[in-house]
Amino acid sequence: MRGWMGKFRSLFLFSTLALILSGCGEENLSALKPKGYSAELLLDLMLISIAIMIFVFVIVMAIYVYVLVRYRKKKGQEDIIPKQTEGNKALEVIWTVIPIILLLVLAVPTVQATFDLADQSTQGDEGVLTVEVTGNQYWWHFNYRGEEIATSQELYIPTGERVYLDMKASDVLHSFWLPAIAGKMDTLPGENINTMYLEAYEEGVYWGHCTELCGPSHSLMDFRVIAVSPEKYDQWLEDMKNVDPEAQPETTTAQEGQELFNNNCMSCHAIGGASMGVGPNLTNFGNREKIAGILDPTKENLVDWIVHPDEIKPGNKMPANIVEPEEAEKIADYLLQLEHSSVGVDAPTQTEE
Repeated sequence: MRGWMGKFRSLFLFSTLALILSGCGEENLSALKPKGYSAELLLDLMLISIAIMIFVFVIVMAIYVYVLVRYRKKKGQEDIIPKQTEGNKALEVIWTVIPIILLLVLAVPTVQATFDLADQSTQGDEGVLTVEVTGNQYWWHFNYRGEEIATSQELYIPTGERVYLDMKASDVLHSFWLPAIAGKMDTLPGENINTMYLEAYEEGVYWGHCTELCGPSHSLMDFRVIAVSPEKYDQWLEDMKNVDPEAQPETTTAQEGQELFNNNCMSCHAIGGASMGVGPNLTNFGNREKIAGILDPTKENLVDWIVHPDEIKPGNKMPANIVEPEEAEKIADYLLQLEHSSVGVDAPTQTEE
């Protein structure tokens, strides 16, 4: 009895813990709270499949309990052999036809959604935005086709409009996953281009991750998608196009940091334009919500990243100790003032109930 009670307590504890943890998660990083057309479509498919599984489970358990009770061995009947029934055609037809029907119920909307999510009929039309996405170890580059601008780690898109992403990888296989707005798509090295589209319903900052094991810092390969109104997006686009990469900062320290940056960092990074080097484009670095995709945007964190990038993101291609800590502080002052647009997100990042 004691052993049985111990197992029951363990089962109850783990079940309760699983129930509690199922409610954990970050807003705008959940496929169960869709904020975009593709994510909503995928949630509907998940709900259909879950409903089918629950239906099958309930029926199977009901039959199991019925058989267990109805045909259990009773006292005084230990030597009685029940009547053996074989080859019941009606039962065989039932348990063959019902699974086929259930598969069709799931297959029809799945096929429809697959073609819908792969639709590229409006790509290339006037006014339709296409962004070239490149996955790198361990960061993301976004080139806005036809606009001659680029960002890294943070992608700006207008709400209520379809935005196409042409995706590839520069080194190894990565996977672009944005659960709150869309699904995920692999980015392949070489000439292969995979295409998906985003369509955000409301303004907000949405979190994404790489979901394909790509090296020691795979779990740190995050990015942000910032959805703003079409008017704000047009303003942001104009601000980014008017960036002067040679403009001098106001403070003396930042000016010294700009010179140090040009001498030590410009061989890998870019400010302004649409180019992608070995490292991320830093045009709007001062507007970013995260440093290296994972650190809070403070001067202290930025200095640590510049001096010891290998300790923060093991395996990344940024060399360590290329400048002294004192020089890194000046470079940090310069980078943090690169705020080339005041466009932000005014709408709440959580859905109001």
